[in-house]
Amino acid sequence: MPHPNTSFLLGICLLLSCWACQSDEKDFSIDAAMDAFQLAEGFEISLVAAEPLIADPVDMIIDEEGRMYVVEMHGYPMDVSGSGKVILLEDSNGDGNYDQHSVYAENLVLPTGITRWKKGVLVTDPPHLLYLEDSNGDGKADIQQPILSGFALSNPQHNVNSPRLAMDNWIYLGHEPAVTTVQYADLFGDSGSEVHFPEAPDGPRLPVNAGGRGVRLKPDEFSLELLSSRTQFGHTWDAFGQRFLVNNNNHIIQEVIKAEYLGRNPHFPISSTTQSISDHGNAAEVYSITENPEHQLLTDIGVMTSACGPLAYLGGAFPEAYEQAVFVAEPVSNLVHVDILSGSGSTFVASRMFEEKEFLASRDSWFRPVNFYIGPDGALYVVYYYRQYIEHPEWMADEVVQAGGLYNGFDKGRIYKISPKGMDTAIPRPNLHQMTAQELVKLLGHPNIWWRQHAQRLLVDRKDTEIVPALNDLALQKDNPIASVHALWALEGMANLDEETLAAALKAEHSRVRENAVKLVEIHRKEYPLLMESLLGMTEDEAPRVRLQLLNTLGFMESTQAAESRQKILLKDLDDEWVQVAALSALESSPSRLLALLENSFKDRSEAVASLAQKIGKIIGNRNLEEETKKAFHLATATTRSAPTALWKGQLLQGIAETASREFLSAQLGEEEKEKLVKIIFEGQSTTIRNACHSLFIKAGGRLSPDYQKKAFQAAKDEEKTGEERAFYIGLIDNDYLPSVRDTLTNWINPSSPLPLQMAILKTLQKGESGFWSKVLLQKWTMLTPPLREAALDKWLASEEGITLILAQLEDGPIHPSHLGWPRSVRLMNQKDQELKIKARTLLAGQEEARAATIADFQPALTLKGSIARGEEVYERNCAVCHQMGSDRGTEFGPDLASLRNRQKINLLSDILDPNLSIADGYDLWMVKMQDGSSYQGLISAETPVAIALSQVGGQVRTIARKDIQELQVTSASAMPGGWEHQISHQEMADLLAFIKQIE
Repeated sequence: MPHPNTSFLLGICLLLSCWACQSDEKDFSIDAAMDAFQLAEGFEISLVAAEPLIADPVDMIIDEEGRMYVVEMHGYPMDVSGSGKVILLEDSNGDGNYDQHSVYAENLVLPTGITRWKKGVLVTDPPHLLYLEDSNGDGKADIQQPILSGFALSNPQHNVNSPRLAMDNWIYLGHEPAVTTVQYADLFGDSGSEVHFPEAPDGPRLPVNAGGRGVRLKPDEFSLELLSSRTQFGHTWDAFGQRFLVNNNNHIIQEVIKAEYLGRNPHFPISSTTQSISDHGNAAEVYSITENPEHQLLTDIGVMTSACGPLAYLGGAFPEAYEQAVFVAEPVSNLVHVDILSGSGSTFVASRMFEEKEFLASRDSWFRPVNFYIGPDGALYVVYYYRQYIEHPEWMADEVVQAGGLYNGFDKGRIYKISPKGMDTAIPRPNLHQMTAQELVKLLGHPNIWWRQHAQRLLVDRKDTEIVPALNDLALQKDNPIASVHALWALEGMANLDEETLAAALKAEHSRVRENAVKLVEIHRKEYPLLMESLLGMTEDEAPRVRLQLLNTLGFMESTQAAESRQKILLKDLDDEWVQVAALSALESSPSRLLALLENSFKDRSEAVASLAQKIGKIIGNRNLEEETKKAFHLATATTRSAPTALWKGQLLQGIAETASREFLSAQLGEEEKEKLVKIIFEGQSTTIRNACHSLFIKAGGRLSPDYQKKAFQAAKDEEKTGEERAFYIGLIDNDYLPSVRDTLTNWINPSSPLPLQMAILKTLQKGESGFWSKVLLQKWTMLTPPLREAALDKWLASEEGITLILAQLEDGPIHPSHLGWPRSVRLMNQKDQELKIKARTLLAGQEEARAATIADFQPALTLKGSIARGEEVYERNCAVCHQMGSDRGTEFGPDLASLRNRQKINLLSDILDPNLSIADGYDLWMVKMQDGSSYQGLISAETPVAIALSQVGGQVRTIARKDIQELQVTSASAMPGGWEHQISHQEMADLLAFIKQIE
């Protein structure tokens, strides 16, 4: 095998010839780049640094002396020869311009981020976090040592990145699971090892590649911890320490539940710790102005697809409207997006600053913003990776990769800064290292985070105890809450936070100061037990975020008073899912107390009560205790005439069914209990409780008799029942009874049957002989709606036999390439089996052109007059099984169509005809094989180190503890359907558009 860098060197030869040709065609000048910008009104943009001073920048910092460190990643996408650098820029004469350049560090592989620490910098360069220091003042880092090791070196878009020193004095690393490469395993197949401090072999160790989670550390103490969440490239904090994350297609995510709360109740596996907070969608629409955009194989168009480098603006120099602004880079679409944060209970909501335009956009397709920084002047610095291609070759067409242009722009790169028009950005060169401790304390209240952060870091490093009284005073003043929290955390970092100061901070006027004070009490709960006791009196705090933090912190107390306080907050904030999670995560979460709460404390709020009941059921199921399980069973199966009560009882049973072991349930539920379940299955008041009873019955080893299955079949034949009710009864038919009704079920697969019924029949037929199942589907293929085709395709894609069948039917059968959806096509074209791969590429070549032709064919639908009423029928027939239309209709699985109401018709048309064009990431189907032999399929909507949440067609969300999983595999298939052009006419499309937009 050739050396991994041989291909890179050969590529350079091609690249240079290609570069010579394209340089004659494109204007690479700074003036041309500036002319291509469209910037928000009231701002101006100016150049800070460009080639030849820097090239390929991905991150930057400015230290306390005003020196700029720039991380250069020249090796992206595939050069691992050690071409990465850290460049040091200095202003030699204090005129505000960087005029001195030196290579601070070189021979880095694929460096991804930087932060200031001690006398040097920390740089993420997987598999390491490196400490670099210039100890002799020559501008070069003569000290280079790994601080952490063990991170995976995989696809560079998913490697460890963005080291950031947070207000709590911990250094946080952006990180997510390694992405397995197929084509470039020789370069990026490293899965990592245990993450550890090389200098402390007996110190803490994290799982291989940190389990794909975020990491925080204190290097000087050899403290190392896993976080509860993950982020792709970048993370940011608001002024009071709330952390926000990012994913390529989900540009702003709030971390809600911290890692320290996850494992303390071992019977309550928490599957989600984060919340997507954009009110304009996860794959949010963006407004590009790019001329001749470069879109590659799996590039989503018109939506967030490469979001990275989030930054909460805390510079203090922008207009007041930007006080809660968060900026996000979107390099594929050549723009910078901005949202405004607002409180929403215990969490936040991120809303667009601008409608149908962006804060910064460029007509230049090579403008690739990837990161931001706030400088000492309060300006927003934009780190600008100047490349023709930003996608990784793994996801590009072979001909583009082989053309030799992957590194076009490798010798260029810019950093700009954005400031309000007329703002004086010429500030004196900073000199914080020369300031006294008293001067640094004053800076903790500075309006610009750059000054506050450096001041706190220096105070903590110096540990000058003479300054403690001044910090105590600052912590308790009332005029500047931001200064108060910095002072509190500075005292904490110096190990000088006393009980008296902390007790006073708990009574601060500003809620975010109280919130931080509660966090600090939690850290000192063993040292200051009386302060923990004092938290019991704060349950009526007016701020939802304070109450949530109280609930999390009180979860460490096991007293009766603490349980009563937690219950008080739970009752007050029951509608908040995160409050439920926090309450049940406590060390002591008594199911008996919680069952009594369900039985006696609620008269309304049925959906919130049902959600809580399911969580309680999961705890009971995981505990496998006879007395409480039977108590819950009898409580839930007692006769009731109230629909809301039936709802929570069904969810309680469903929770037990999900987590209790088969052996335990079989032993505890005798024939009398099973007969009671069967009675409810057929006579229950709601589908929810009937489904739950069936799940519990089957898991307890129950089998419906032939008479009951006949009864179920007769109920399914009743056309007066809803599609969902008939589907439920179909699901009761087992493999033994199936042959007697198989022909009838097969006949019900037709366009006139309700879609939920047809989906249930497909699932039931899978219990029988696989050849028959495939034969029926292929015979009926032309009449199957997209959701039914998707179910069949996903089943076939799970095996080589099924893939062979798909390719055969593509070649000489009813399956058309448009039925697959683009990600499925990519799966087929990337087969490891070379014969299948070649055949797939031959059959599927030219799909993009075909999709464009289809969209062009449906253009008349944009001008036809649509009918909302007729469009509703199209929605019910084709869309309702996977999409809500508002909160009161349809099923929550895919995006809520009501949220798309403000999109332009042309964008909606593209989304419907080619949904994978705008929605791909996050809709992969996963196959979960359980330890007990059962299996499930769905979307992983959330996950933590201890559990996953699996969303399934029909709206069910199943929480699965990782300990119960035998195998977890992605099917490499999008869950979003395609092929609508074969199902509806131009007029029906016009009607559907009218229904979605509610405009005729």
